[in-house]
Amino acid sequence: MIKLGLLGLCLWAIGTQAATLRVRPGENLQAAIDQAQAGDVLEIERARFEGNFVVSKPLTLRGIERPLLSGAGFGHTLTIKAPDVVVEGLRVQNSGIELVQQNAGIWVAPGAHRAQIRRCALSYNLFGLWIEKANDVVAEGNNITGLRDLNSPQRGNGIQLYNTRGARILNNEISFVRDALYVDVSHDAIFRGNRLHHSRYGTHYMNSYRNLWEGNESFRNRGGLALMEVRDNVVRNNKTWGNSDHGIMLRTLTDSVIEGNVIAGNARGFFIYDVEYATLKNNLVVDNRIGVHLAALSTRNTVQGNDFIANREQVKYVGTRDEAWGGADPHNHTQGNHFSNYLGWDRNGDGVGDVRFEANDLVDRLSWRHPSMRLLLASPAVQALRLVGQQFPVLRAPSVVDAHPRMQPQQTQWKDWLGRHFSH
Repeated sequence: MIKLGLLGLCLWAIGTQAATLRVRPGENLQAAIDQAQAGDVLEIERARFEGNFVVSKPLTLRGIERPLLSGAGFGHTLTIKAPDVVVEGLRVQNSGIELVQQNAGIWVAPGAHRAQIRRCALSYNLFGLWIEKANDVVAEGNNITGLRDLNSPQRGNGIQLYNTRGARILNNEISFVRDALYVDVSHDAIFRGNRLHHSRYGTHYMNSYRNLWEGNESFRNRGGLALMEVRDNVVRNNKTWGNSDHGIMLRTLTDSVIEGNVIAGNARGFFIYDVEYATLKNNLVVDNRIGVHLAALSTRNTVQGNDFIANREQVKYVGTRDEAWGGADPHNHTQGNHFSNYLGWDRNGDGVGDVRFEANDLVDRLSWRHPSMRLLLASPAVQALRLVGQQFPVLRAPSVVDAHPRMQPQQTQWKDWLGRHFSH
């Protein structure tokens, strides 16, 4: 009896092994999905398949030579309702365009945990990829373009995450959508290696915690990266350039690290509003109209080792008291920040300025009121006015103050980022 039982178990296991099935041109793709068993692989040959396809069991849909799934302008083109579904190598197009219905090329429905969408091309959809209440989803190597003929408010987002955990959004290229990445109430995620361009925001990011944003490039958007009402985030080694408003916006952010980023050619490099207990270090802020716009009680932050170079206005500060940047140790050259418009001196040659740097001094305030004065900023008379402002505190306003500014930048490649301004 035991031997027979084991034999029956082995026969059952063989009978339930995953199969690899072919879907050929002209065949009914939805019928093939419905008839497949959990764990099967559907290899879809190059053809056009039209409909609103639904996957309700763990399957792999693998495109052979990029077959096309078209929603014909209605609903979601492909809906994933089961966990452990893999979709790879498909072209997914022509979802509906109803914003109220949030039509998407691929909709990962609540509970469809561990879905993987890899190397797909999603185009002419309202939303590219919508992930809702599904954890540990991977979106990797996809190319997503939106409805570029519509105005930005009429488009959907490239990838939208809502109420998720553990997502991995890797090496995607997203363009001509409303927001390339829209992230809301989504935690413990990694966003790495994505290229985001020609959209409203490269990333619109709210109410999300413990995420890593690393090695992404965001350019020629209205805003590069907007992080709002977030905490415990790491934003590292990204490039955000040529955006018509801000490179990186930090708003109502706490306990986060912003390091090693290149912010170039934007209207505002950093826009920092209501930020506390954050660390900004080793960033290159170059050739922006305003390097940093600091406002709304943004305080108790550590700002060290950054290079502010060739920004038309290095720091615009709106506050009621001085804000200290840099470190307390004048011999640690990585702690102070470098400002290319610093006019102090270094008598002992240790690489640290002997005179502190102040933003928002008397000359800055006069130039804001009278822009034509900028033509004279390099004149001896204006530089003498700066020194007078430092010697007579009654003339000064609250300012960002770096007591030990570095004389030279840390990042020698800064010239490579000059001239990368916004263009359509």
